[in-house]
Amino acid sequence: MPKVSKKDARTPLQEVAPVPMDSNTDTAEPVEPSKPQFAPLSAYQQNGKKIEFRRVTVPQHRLTPLKNSWMSLYTPVTENMKLDMRMNLKAKKVELKTNADTPDASSVQKAADFVQAFLLGFDVADAIALLRLDDLYVEVFEVKDVKTLRGEHLSRCIGRLAGKNGKTKFTIENATKTRIVIADTRIHILGSYQNIRVARDALCGLILGSPPGKVYSKLRSTASRLNSRF
Repeated sequence: MPKVSKKDARTPLQEVAPVPMDSNTDTAEPVEPSKPQFAPLSAYQQNGKKIEFRRVTVPQHRLTPLKNSWMSLYTPVTENMKLDMRMNLKAKKVELKTNADTPDASSVQKAADFVQAFLLGFDVADAIALLRLDDLYVEVFEVKDVKTLRGEHLSRCIGRLAGKNGKTKFTIENATKTRIVIADTRIHILGSYQNIRVARDALCGLILGSPPGKVYSKLRSTASRLNSRF
């Protein structure tokens, strides 16, 4: 051991200032490896690479309107919904099919509802809302479901539903934000659930014999209540 002289032994101990530690040496936090980035699965892959089909039967009296409006139906289904669509003339059915580019698995059902709404008598501009919105439905009922009528009584009932030059039907459509098609004794209503219920109640009142003025006043109060709610 080294010798310590008496002079060094009498020197008092001095306080040593702390030595700053470099933060970049041992105290640096370990860098976590970057997370792997996976591309989202398409609807075709999520479905197990299975192809979904829908077939919509075309009534005989709607073949000519379907032929005239085919491109108006074909363009949004194939370009926007990314589906395959064709007309089977032998079976008289419109066939819809998903493919690898289909973005959503529910697109084929929306397209089938869209084509079905057109075949029920709705305009293409009205039926295309089924492709864009999720909460739209089509409800179908007959006059005999509300009241049993025959002969002249049934004819007058259908006349009350339509009104002069379609005035009554248009009034109900504008007040309830729905679209109505009266095909013989069958009535088709396109709209949201709440609006369909209001329009159906108004039509049922006319079928049961209520005067249009009374139906209008009740419809006006119900429509204002719906507008204030939303």
